[in-house]
Amino acid sequence: MPERNIEFGKYGARGLKGHQAVARQLDALAGYIATPVTARRGLQARLNYLTRSAHALEAARAAGLTVTARTLRAWQAGTRTPSRKNLAAIEQAYRTVRRENVARYLLARLNRDGRGTRVEIHPLNQSQVERPRQRALEFRTMNVRRWERIVAAWVADDEQELDEAWVDQVVDLGSQWGQYEYVTNIGFAA
Repeated sequence: MPERNIEFGKYGARGLKGHQAVARQLDALAGYIATPVTARRGLQARLNYLTRSAHALEAARAAGLTVTARTLRAWQAGTRTPSRKNLAAIEQAYRTVRRENVARYLLARLNRDGRGTRVEIHPLNQSQVERPRQRALEFRTMNVRRWERIVAAWVADDEQELDEAWVDQVVDLGSQWGQYEYVTNIGFAA
């Protein structure tokens, strides 16, 4: 079995780690607010999401939004604007709370009562690699039936655990799994 790549991109190959592509796709499925936090509308939407209930506000505080209730009311009323540091904290808290809220629903959709979800793996980009050094890589599909570790690592924003959970799934490709450690894209739907 091949081991993990040590010097990826040495000859000009381009791509990203498979677990990063999976996290990007899960983020797309989570359905975040499209308007940026720097716009008034985006800020209001995130603040409404984080303060709509006591449970949501508690989760936002646990996620790192540590401002007073008075400051939150002032931001919502528009009498004060948050600093860049606070905008980043609002965005991070929003993404964390949204991931936690969506995780259970997303996990059920991905597992589909044990049937799993078909995943498309697009190989890395070798257009910049000299012809004799290019590998023959094809587009691959596989069915992932166990998403628990992947989704839990994504919710916790634990990149190391997400990498390990993804590699445990990719090993099902057989002896070629190391060729798909770096990819152009990974696609699936829920």
